[in-house]
Amino acid sequence: MNENALREQICMFSRSLFERGLTPGSSGNVSARLEDGSLLMTPTNASMGFLDPARLSHLGIDGRLLSGDPPTKEIPLHQALYETRHGAGAVVHLHSAHSVAVSMLPGIDPRTVLPPLTPYYVMRVGQTALIPYHRPGDAAVAGAIRGLAGRYSSVLLANHGPVVAGRDLEAAVYAMEELEETARLYLMLRGLDPRALTTAQVDDLVATFKIDLPVPDAHGDGAGA
Repeated sequence: MNENALREQICMFSRSLFERGLTPGSSGNVSARLEDGSLLMTPTNASMGFLDPARLSHLGIDGRLLSGDPPTKEIPLHQALYETRHGAGAVVHLHSAHSVAVSMLPGIDPRTVLPPLTPYYVMRVGQTALIPYHRPGDAAVAGAIRGLAGRYSSVLLANHGPVVAGRDLEAAVYAMEELEETARLYLMLRGLDPRALTTAQVDDLVATFKIDLPVPDAHGDGAGA
């Protein structure tokens, strides 16, 4: 996809996410990688519902602003996912309510935040890790993401919001939508002992659709928490 088309696609998907209430006000940010390795990114203090394709931030491989408005302060978390998640072509970060709510619940396993409630969560998201709270824009969040060593394409920032990487922008957006929907189901079913997919059913999905599920590290602390 050429640069102009990608700019239009970023604005189209961002507006769709905003209009459905998945990221309010000027929250959330999106980035996508161009063929030369540079990034297009939503600007700082910009509503995802009213982006101008010509004013998107264009960052060089070194993170330097090449053109457009100043970029989001969340550059470090985007860069950390591109660096560690092989084949990532886009990153979406939202403040979607159900995912944020799940990130604040006690007793959440940081290696597997949500159970495999539906096949599409397994197919599009896989598993989600929980990263401890960091101040928005804190470069330390990048270190926490790098600590996952690329095992997860989906992470929840505690008390903040979800971040998802995908092979391209469409895949990242669809995975984000599936994550939020699964978080909503999880909250609806909490305390009701829902029937999640069995290990055999998950294994069948993994084998059939060639899904790359994360494997916890040798210390069992896959989320670095």
